[in-house]
Amino acid sequence: MSKVKISSKFERSADCVLYHGDCLTMLSGMPDNLVKLIVTSPPYNIGKSYEKTLGLGEYLEEQRKVIRECVRVLHDKGSICWQVGNYVNKGEFIPLDIVLYPIFDSLGMRLRNRIIWHFGHGLHASKRFSGRYEVILWFTKGNEYTFNIDAVRVPQKYPNKKYFKGPRKGQFSCNPLGKNPGDVWEVPNVKANHVEKTLHPCQFPVELIERLVLSMTDERDWVLDPFMGSGSSVIAALIHNRKSIGAEVMPDYVKMARQRILSAEKGDLRIRPLERPVHDPNAHGTNIPPRLINLKDGGAQPELFETLAKYSTRGRG
Repeated sequence: MSKVKISSKFERSADCVLYHGDCLTMLSGMPDNLVKLIVTSPPYNIGKSYEKTLGLGEYLEEQRKVIRECVRVLHDKGSICWQVGNYVNKGEFIPLDIVLYPIFDSLGMRLRNRIIWHFGHGLHASKRFSGRYEVILWFTKGNEYTFNIDAVRVPQKYPNKKYFKGPRKGQFSCNPLGKNPGDVWEVPNVKANHVEKTLHPCQFPVELIERLVLSMTDERDWVLDPFMGSGSSVIAALIHNRKSIGAEVMPDYVKMARQRILSAEKGDLRIRPLERPVHDPNAHGTNIPPRLINLKDGGAQPELFETLAKYSTRGRG
């Protein structure tokens, strides 16, 4: 990719849109059926600096307004991935994916997976078990949708396993490109010592979004994040040659996202490598250093998790 063309408002000719302001204002100026993937983590209504705490009913109504516009701009073969945690009010625990599902259902969206994002670190609870997962609701607009499973296969547990009887005796019984990664994903969350850590308190790890971008879009498709934060979704899209759109109300986070893009253009943006295993203090393996992203060299990691298989994301529709 040559120098990234960044626009502060929606333009079809841009490689990246970084919009400072309310996402509803930005969405109102976008055409129907444009975006192949909408991936975001909306405010959880728990009093962070970038959100106003609302009653649960009012919060859900605000989410409905955004989701309705997202469905409108979504491509007919597109996907929405809404990543959420839990709303806690006076000790009562309310899973946001459960209360948000009826909104998507009422708009005709079809749930394909309820993906569990598992991570090992977080707040320690004293009156309940500590939360160590959040949920990604994956919806599609129709029954025909982009899904490039070969792009995100992971290594087989038994890669040399073969049929032991029947007409296929002696042949490999597993897919040589790797296995489907399933719907429980173990990806470290971004804490203080994470290589991608910025000042944002609830930051997406880039590798989490990469798996969604690679499997649910093709090159030069649009990827939208209506609650962009520090821009991890924008980075994940750009390094895989997708076009990206992000909206954010906090000016410091917009500046942060822009700086991360500039760092990627210069070749000094560090991200956690996709092939790095989750840290095990008792294991003594080879340390995999952070990956340096250089958008001018193409940026993309052509393989995800597997080390031998090649794939193409072109022409899958």
